[in-house]
Amino acid sequence: MPSHSELLQKVSLFQNVDPEELERIASILVEKQFSKDAPIVQQDQPGDALFIIQSGRVKVVIYGDNNREVILNLLKEGEFFGEMSLFDERPRSAYVIASEDTKVLMMTRAQFEEHIQHSPRSAINVIKEMSRRLRRADEIIGNLATLDVSQRVVHIMKDLAEKDGEEVADGILIKERPTQQDIASMIGTSRETVSRVLSELQRGGFVEMRGRQILLTRKLPGIGLAPAEPESIPSS
Repeated sequence: MPSHSELLQKVSLFQNVDPEELERIASILVEKQFSKDAPIVQQDQPGDALFIIQSGRVKVVIYGDNNREVILNLLKEGEFFGEMSLFDERPRSAYVIASEDTKVLMMTRAQFEEHIQHSPRSAINVIKEMSRRLRRADEIIGNLATLDVSQRVVHIMKDLAEKDGEEVADGILIKERPTQQDIASMIGTSRETVSRVLSELQRGGFVEMRGRQILLTRKLPGIGLAPAEPESIPSS
């Protein structure tokens, strides 16, 4: 596992920050461990810390009617969360749950403010990341309003491919795909519907299931060199 300073070099928040300042930050971070399904952050609680994922994965969620889970984002090693409450000093806006055994590095509000004073570059970096997440939230809202469920499944698969995919001969391989229930919670539908859509996509040759991995083939429009006249994707 990389050292704290090596990890910080990969975190967008600390891009172009002086190495000396990164070493200082690395020395004050507190490491915490969470088991799978354990809450790291709870909605409406006071927020006084920033978290950086050292290993593992988390999901950012809110709960709707009948305790229905709605996944807002999936985050992995090298990504951060909890920054909103440091800026507006308001309670947490969502839950953050460990999707697997996870280690995080914690920075308090006071430490973060001191760092910003030393490195205004990080303030610009965090604004860029917050803007990116806001754009993604707008896109999700738009997709829920304008796309049918099959299109939403395809869109989330492409989103995951762009974020975590690996280019291979046959297309783009997602090595750690979310569960069908997680996909359903991300696009506002049921697990059974996601299962049906993925089966239809597999029968059409658009995707291949490989255990916990999924391949988006080049038959899927927008994946690598798509055919000049791509086959239509099943719609629901």
